[in-house]
Amino acid sequence: MQSRSPASRTGRPRSAAADAAILAATRAALVELGWSKLTLGDVATRAGVAKTTLYRRWAGKNELVVDAVAELFDELELPDSGSLAADIEGVVLQFAAILARPEAKSGLMAVVSEATRDDALRERIRASVVERQKRLVLAGRSRAQARGELPPEPDAETAARTADLIFDMVAGAVVHRTLVSAEPADEEWVRSFTRVLLQGLA
Repeated sequence: MQSRSPASRTGRPRSAAADAAILAATRAALVELGWSKLTLGDVATRAGVAKTTLYRRWAGKNELVVDAVAELFDELELPDSGSLAADIEGVVLQFAAILARPEAKSGLMAVVSEATRDDALRERIRASVVERQKRLVLAGRSRAQARGELPPEPDAETAARTADLIFDMVAGAVVHRTLVSAEPADEEWVRSFTRVLLQGLA
C-alpha cells in the first residue's frame, strides 16, 4: 500500500506541545497495541487532540510512526571524549540503549517491514532517520580529522561516500546485533566493534 501524499499544512501554526504529545502517544500505543492494532483515533485519544489534528500533520499511520521513532534518535549526542575510539563507543552505546527501548524496537521494526513494499515510506525513513543522524558521522569525522586521527578526503564526493559507508556500518551492525540477533550491545561488544571499525578506517 502506497503512502498518501502529505496533508496540506495551511491554517493555524502547528503547536510544538501538541506534536510532542502526539508522538509520545504514538510510541505508547505501539508498545501497548502493536503496529497492526494502532490507529490514528487511538493516538488522538491518548494525546488529547482531535483526530483531524493528526491528519493536518501526517498523511497516515506510516508517516506518523516514522516521525515518532525518528524523534527518539534525535536524542543521540556525539560525546567529545578526546579520541575517535571513545567518541564512537559513546555514541554506539547510546544508540544501543535507544534500540533496547520497547517503543523504538516496535516502531523501527514495523516501519522497516512496511517500507519493503512502500517506496514513499522508505524515502521518509531515509530523510527522517538516516540523513538526520548522519550529522553524528560528519561531526565525529571532522573532529577526528582536526585531531589528526583521520586524514582528510581528497574531494567532496569521496567524503560523502565515506560518510555513507561509516553510517551504514555502524547502524547496520548495531541494529542487527540488538534487533535481529537479540544480543546485547554491551561495553565489551562495543569496544570490539569499534576496534574493527577503526582498523578499516585506518
